[in-house]
Amino acid sequence: MGARALRIGTRASALALWQARHVASLIAKQPGAPAVELVHIKTEGDLRTDVPLWSVGGRAFFTKEIDRALLASDVDLAVHSLKDLSTVLESGIELAAVLEREDSRDALLSTQAKSLHELPSGARVGTSSLRRRAFLAHARPDLVPVELRGNVPTRLERLHEGKYDAIVLAVAGLKRLELDQHVSERLDKRVFTPAVSQGAVGVCARTNDEETLRWLQALDHRETRLATTAERALLRRIEGGCQVPLGASGTVTGQRLHLYAAVCALDGSALLTAEGETQLAGAEAALLQSAAELGRRLAEDLLARGAEKLIARERAERSAELP
Repeated sequence: MGARALRIGTRASALALWQARHVASLIAKQPGAPAVELVHIKTEGDLRTDVPLWSVGGRAFFTKEIDRALLASDVDLAVHSLKDLSTVLESGIELAAVLEREDSRDALLSTQAKSLHELPSGARVGTSSLRRRAFLAHARPDLVPVELRGNVPTRLERLHEGKYDAIVLAVAGLKRLELDQHVSERLDKRVFTPAVSQGAVGVCARTNDEETLRWLQALDHRETRLATTAERALLRRIEGGCQVPLGASGTVTGQRLHLYAAVCALDGSALLTAEGETQLAGAEAALLQSAAELGRRLAEDLLARGAEKLIARERAERSAELP
């Protein structure tokens, strides 16, 4: 009798299924690997499409139902866009693997212009992200942000129906779905700093499930793990959730890890940036600790220069917008 199949918990969107199938293919390449099956799970984020993402309190909008299934042993591993995963995991769950990162940049897609600079004043730009709204307001205060929900193909469809003059999406998702031919411009990370962990896929498992964990070790990509560890440590220190107008970009070059971060007022009126780097030396645990310390150090720098007040002001503005 063969080994039991590994059950992967995943959302059912096209992008989530691509990610889950990619993980399944990487597991299948290992000698003696068990069979893998996908288990589709609806999350609060899938069900509540009538509200802006930024208006929803709490965390793990796209992940908590999958993590509950993992803890209940209804699935054996969970595959997430790492940017959706809370910086504080449920007790009993660990981030077992971080896959090699795709392009982490944001992309502008427009039927009106080839770049953000070329969009006409007053153009309607669709996005569901506070971070993107803030950086958009900072770069082009004359543009009009408009709420945009739905999966990637749906958002593209609405753009081409003329409901928006442009939309902003992650390059990674477009490339994975082979839709990057629609990209007008890949946005500069210093102008549109990516979301923490954007472009990376995280695989979670139960901390005591050695049978599953052993198949995930080979999937962990060192450079991506280090970069996202720094980014997630920064986010955790500043706020702890994903709906904050903050971006971060970590890059490993040789034996050095560089981190750039930016926090922006929602109306674009203020922008705080910080950057630094650390030497990568020693055992794996020491490297991860150095990466996390770099993230915390930049967070402290941003907080010391007013990031907390900026975020508090944003929260007050957000509360005033709610019905």
